[in-house]
Amino acid sequence: MIPFGGPGPYPEYGVDGTPPPAHPLLSRIDPALGPRLLALRCAPVWATTWGADANAVVGPWLGLPPLPVLPVEDDPDGPQAPVRGLHWKTLPLLARAAGRPFVWLDDEIGEADRTWVAAAHPAPALLHRVDPQRGLTDADFATVRAWLGRPDGAVR
Repeated sequence: MIPFGGPGPYPEYGVDGTPPPAHPLLSRIDPALGPRLLALRCAPVWATTWGADANAVVGPWLGLPPLPVLPVEDDPDGPQAPVRGLHWKTLPLLARAAGRPFVWLDDEIGEADRTWVAAAHPAPALLHRVDPQRGLTDADFATVRAWLGRPDGAVR
């Protein structure tokens, strides 16, 4: 998920003399989100169709170091195909989490993903749907911080 903000017209960031970003959509992402994500003290991972370009293009705009990138499932008959209704990110995220607690922020998380993670993942997980019209907000960060502080985090 790329956290564009605003219902439109989208706010523009970095237009006050900052050099233009390498991609025209990046000015719609608040660069202040990078430090806020790092302040959560988690191990962020890119799970986006941007693939490795997320590190080359989006990461620098947000001030993020190079991050691991989940593989994109391009093959409609690939390993996730029999699991109808799951987002393409669900199984790779579970594999990456390897039984550890994790947080997934995305604007496309659905009930099938929640149900699958609750049944298949032994550790707590927060699957938090971000409003695609607003991007990451203070409320989203508060939700994640509160969940990270829970001793008994569960899939929700």
